[in-house]
Amino acid sequence: MALRLWASSTANALRISVASSTAHLSPSYSLSRCFSTVVDGLKYASSHEWVKHEGPVATIGITDHAQDHLGEVVFVDLPEPEGAVSQGKSFGAVESVKATSDINSPISGEIVEVNTKLSETPGLINKSPYEEGWMIKVKPSNPSELQSLLGPKEYTKFCEEEESH
Repeated sequence: MALRLWASSTANALRISVASSTAHLSPSYSLSRCFSTVVDGLKYASSHEWVKHEGPVATIGITDHAQDHLGEVVFVDLPEPEGAVSQGKSFGAVESVKATSDINSPISGEIVEVNTKLSETPGLINKSPYEEGWMIKVKPSNPSELQSLLGPKEYTKFCEEEESH
């Protein structure tokens, strides 16, 4: 037990994430130079939100880097479905034990779904920011806005430069 606690605190101090999507598979370890997980296939905003565009819908959430800097998320304020979001504008807020931060939409569009699980379990953002911790799903009104966002390599570099200042 003491060894597991030490290993857990050491991994946390080094910001090493251990993710296991299914119990029968061995965990996959991810450690990037900015010590946060950056997922291929997503687009990233410099305000630390991510977008996964699949067909007519784009899923939006905050990045692993953002949740790591916020600390333990204790409350999430999200909009109602069928509202609209605009690129670069706030659509909600995340409250952690450290701070409250606005969540900005990386793209414009109509909200088609809100992750209601987050009102009951806001810690999903810490546990699984790219899967269970997604925030809203949007039908993009201007899909070309995705081109203005950062790819995984650019976002990693952005985080590294931000950390060095």
